[in-house]
Amino acid sequence: MIKSLLGLYKTGILHQIFTTCQEGSNQAKEKSGVVIMEWIKKFVEPVDMTEGTPWKKIVLFAVPMLVGNIAQQLYNTVDSVVVGNYVGDNALAAVGSAGPILNLLIVLFIGISVGAGIMVSQYFGAREREKLSATIGNCITLTGIATLFVMVAASLVARPLLELLDTPESIIDWCHSYLLILFIGVGGLAFYNILSGVLRGLGDSMSALAYLLVSTVINIILDLLFVAKLGMGVNGVALATVIAQAVSALLCLIRLMKMKELFDLKLSYMKLKKKYTGKIIRLGLPSGITQAIFSMAMIVVQSLTNSFGEMFIAANVIVMRVDGFAMMPNFSFGTAMTTYAGQNVGARQGGRVDQGAKQGTLIAVGTSAVITALILIFGKTLMGIFTTTPELVELSRNMMGILAVGYIAMAVTQSLSGVMRGAGDTMTPMWISIVTTIFIRVPIAYGISFLTRTPELPTGRQECIFISLLASWLIGALITFIFYKRGKWKNRAV
Repeated sequence: MIKSLLGLYKTGILHQIFTTCQEGSNQAKEKSGVVIMEWIKKFVEPVDMTEGTPWKKIVLFAVPMLVGNIAQQLYNTVDSVVVGNYVGDNALAAVGSAGPILNLLIVLFIGISVGAGIMVSQYFGAREREKLSATIGNCITLTGIATLFVMVAASLVARPLLELLDTPESIIDWCHSYLLILFIGVGGLAFYNILSGVLRGLGDSMSALAYLLVSTVINIILDLLFVAKLGMGVNGVALATVIAQAVSALLCLIRLMKMKELFDLKLSYMKLKKKYTGKIIRLGLPSGITQAIFSMAMIVVQSLTNSFGEMFIAANVIVMRVDGFAMMPNFSFGTAMTTYAGQNVGARQGGRVDQGAKQGTLIAVGTSAVITALILIFGKTLMGIFTTTPELVELSRNMMGILAVGYIAMAVTQSLSGVMRGAGDTMTPMWISIVTTIFIRVPIAYGISFLTRTPELPTGRQECIFISLLASWLIGALITFIFYKRGKWKNRAV
């Protein structure tokens, strides 16, 4: 047998076979490399949602953004985990109590981000280069002005707001110093959220993800360095967050400066023009007001939360951190639907908007159903990440169980509201949020608290906080579906 093979090799036949196989292998490797590069290129390039299968485009856009949102949620979560394990439960409560005030005082950035995102997606879909360039330039200038205002105003009112909320004396100083550092360094938070919103409007959710992952790693490293090694406590996690956010903002700006094939980023476009700033404010103001009202309601409810003591405040922080992750798919699909609707409205493809709305909402609902099941099964394990106190773990798990089913309802609300916003109707989602927050959540929370008061429970049952939130989510989903089906949002395009 060996002699026969040697004979074939000497005659060149076997050598030819080996050579052919090797060439085929090299060609296969080259082909695989090309396929991989094309696959990577597909994710890195801006997504044009005016062509192709709607649900595939929505998922292609939403998945990297979902990963990015989860990474962004890690900012606050890592802060909570680090202070909860290295400083104590009171420090954990302090970081959480600062949240509603922080959200209230950054509503300007939310408004600018939403307004700019809608205009960018519509002008991108319509291939309006000049208007797209002016929108992005004006957006950057508005963000700079808003940043200076928030730095000064928020730093002045942070302490009075904490005192107004009857924040416990044991944590108020920590809350104030944490907020002060975040507001002084708010520029990173502002520009990252605005510029990443512009990138998403252009269909590029992958770049925002990559930069956010980098800054998240930086944040985790600095958290451990400042708190675990240097003992800086609550101030350390705030400083780490500010530095990490500044890095992500800078990376987004560099990416936008390189996208010359889509728009021009010149100083002349950064000069404020009423035509563009007016539209940004008009479209973004309702979302900013919505967030402001939501944050104010959170502050009012936070006052009720504070009345239940430090243990419940800490439990509320843990639940809200897990809630942040559970809500991420809903927010991601909501933003994806805004970009999808904006691009297709700009391209005058109304039928495609309806088709994508149905497909995107179904995917969002299915994703939230899976998350709800995971929360119910692994709830206790999730809560144990934040604290080693058994009573706190059990209390947090019970409160989280109340909210679980509400995430499915929020999938409907976020997806359909995203479609309406993308079409230019930001007023309807605003009014729905006002109704569900002011006239449903707050009255139910205080109503249950009042009706369940006893000598043993002088402030009522703690469950009122989360029952009221669940009720507002369920009713909000029903109202949103009704207004979406009415279809008046179709006439509000920029």
